[in-house]
Amino acid sequence: MTPRARTSVGFWITGLLGFAILLGSLAIAVSVGAIAVPFEAVWGILINKIAPDTISVDWSKGREAIVWDIRLPRAILACLVGAGLAMVGASLQAVTRNPLADPHLLGISAGGACGAILALLHTGLFVGLLTVPLLAFLGSLGATLLVLAVSQFASATSADRLVLAGVAVSFVVMSAANVLIFLGDPRATHTVVFWMLGGLGLARWDQLLYPAVVLLFAGTYLQLKSATLNAMTVGDETATTLGIPVARFRLSVFVIGAMITGVMVAFSGIIGFVGLMIPHIVRLLVGGDYSRLLPLSALCGAVFLVWADVIARTVMAPDDMPIGIVTGLIGGVFFVWLLRQRIR
Repeated sequence: MTPRARTSVGFWITGLLGFAILLGSLAIAVSVGAIAVPFEAVWGILINKIAPDTISVDWSKGREAIVWDIRLPRAILACLVGAGLAMVGASLQAVTRNPLADPHLLGISAGGACGAILALLHTGLFVGLLTVPLLAFLGSLGATLLVLAVSQFASATSADRLVLAGVAVSFVVMSAANVLIFLGDPRATHTVVFWMLGGLGLARWDQLLYPAVVLLFAGTYLQLKSATLNAMTVGDETATTLGIPVARFRLSVFVIGAMITGVMVAFSGIIGFVGLMIPHIVRLLVGGDYSRLLPLSALCGAVFLVWADVIARTVMAPDDMPIGIVTGLIGGVFFVWLLRQRIR
C-alpha cells in the first residue's frame, strides 16, 4: 500500500471513529443533567419521534419533553457551533499563516456579539427570527474589516501583529457592546449579559435551521477551497505563482468566517478558543492537508463543544454554568502551552 493510500485509509478510520464518538457523546449529553434520563428511554423517545408508535411508551411526558424539546436541540446546537468555529479557526490560520488565529482573538466574535446585542436590546426583530443572526453577521463582518484596516494603518502586516490588531479591535468592539447594554432596557440586560458569557440553553428546533444552513453552505465552500488553503499556508508568493488571487481569496475567507461566526454567536453567545485549539489537535492526528483537516476539525469541534456543554450543565447542577467559562478555562491553558511551543 502506498503512503498516500495509507494516509487515506487512516483519514477514513479517524473520521468513522470520530463520528461514532460524536453519536455516543450526543446520547450521553441528552441523558445526563439535573434530571437523569436512562439511555434506553432516550433512544426510545428518539425512535418514536422519528417513527411514531414503533416502541411502547414507558416514560413520562415530562421526560419526553426534556429529551426532545430541551436537551436534543441544545446538543445539536453545540455540534453546529463547535463545528463552525473549528472550521473558521482552521481557515483563518491558513490565510493569515498564524497558528494563533482564531475568531475570538481576532475580534470577529466580539463583532457578532455587538450586532446581536443591538438587535436584542434596541432594533427589535424587524425581520423576524432572522434579525439577530443578520445583525450578528454584519457585526462580525464590520469587526473583521476593522481588523484589516487597523493592521494596514499600523503597518501590522505580519502574522503575529495581525492578532494584536484583532485583540485591540476586540476591546473596542466589546466596549461598544457594553455601551449598548448600558443604554438598553435594564430588565433585559441580565439575560443579555449571561448570554454574552456563552450558553446553549435557548436552543429551539425552529432556530436550528439558520446555523445549520449557514454551516452547510459556508463549510462546503471552504472544503471546496481546501487546495487553495493548502497553497496559502506556504506563502503569498507561492500562492500567486499558482494563479491564486491572494488578496481576494483571503478577503473571501474572512467574509465566510465572519458569516459563520456571526450566526453561531447569535445563537450561543461568545464561545472562545474552539477555533484555536481544535485545528492544532487535528493536525497532530492527520497532518496539515486541509482536505482532511477541515472535516475532521468540524467533527472534533462538535464533540468538544458537546462535552463542554455537559460539563457546564453538570458541574453546578441544577444551575447552568456559561459554556464560555468552560472553553475559556481550557482554551487559556492551551493558549499558554501553544505560546511556549512557539517560543521554543
